[in-house]
Amino acid sequence: MKVLVTVAEVGTVEDDFEIDGTAIDERYLEYDLNEWDDYAVEEAVQLSEEGTVDEVVAVTIGPERSEETIRMALAKGADRAIRVWDDSVEGLLDVAAKTEILEAVVDEEEPDLLLTGVQTADAMFGATGVSLAAAIDYPWAAVVNDLEYDGESASVHRELEGGVEELTDVETPAVLTIQTGINQPRYASLRGIRQAQQKEITAKTLADLGIEGLESELRLTEMYEPEVESDATVFEGRAEDTAVQLASVLREKGVGAQ
Repeated sequence: MKVLVTVAEVGTVEDDFEIDGTAIDERYLEYDLNEWDDYAVEEAVQLSEEGTVDEVVAVTIGPERSEETIRMALAKGADRAIRVWDDSVEGLLDVAAKTEILEAVVDEEEPDLLLTGVQTADAMFGATGVSLAAAIDYPWAAVVNDLEYDGESASVHRELEGGVEELTDVETPAVLTIQTGINQPRYASLRGIRQAQQKEITAKTLADLGIEGLESELRLTEMYEPEVESDATVFEGRAEDTAVQLASVLREKGVGAQ
């Protein structure tokens, strides 16, 4: 049994930063494993430790820099990794382009189960997992916050709106998008980090996957800091003192009992 986990590198920006054209200067950016994908990796590794699956493979789309991020998935227990990139890829990849790449990886790997994070912290489309399932014609379940997998079917809890949860069974191979809170992602141990350096990361180009002329409809045309529409006042000190200050402000604003 093989589980394929899609992982993404996301950038976080410092409080003070500079915009350079349509990008943020690299000096102000730090990169890390996408939070939702961290939970997906943990779920796959736990299935491996239970003996339900034999191999956990992580796959990412990104430049050479992203190997540092995907090694975190290896340090946490993934067996090997695949990184797909091509210098011809420019700008932002939309859901359709990511789906086309991941579909080609699935064709090669033929996993028994695919796990993706519900969304990425930067783009927050929340659509790639479901789009991939449609492309490869696999059953799917989205926003999964509990999973039991016996190697043939997956019993999942899905988080729906209004606090409602759905319990359903999904025949595999299938795609499941994993919600945060399904588990407690482990920290990568020093031993795991050292072992990750020895694990295989296979770099593939679009041509390696038989993809020609990848097109993305996304174009970043401008980047700017949004205007602040209101100010926030933070009262510091003892609760008794800050309550008096807050009450004074509310009276000045005309807020109070009639």
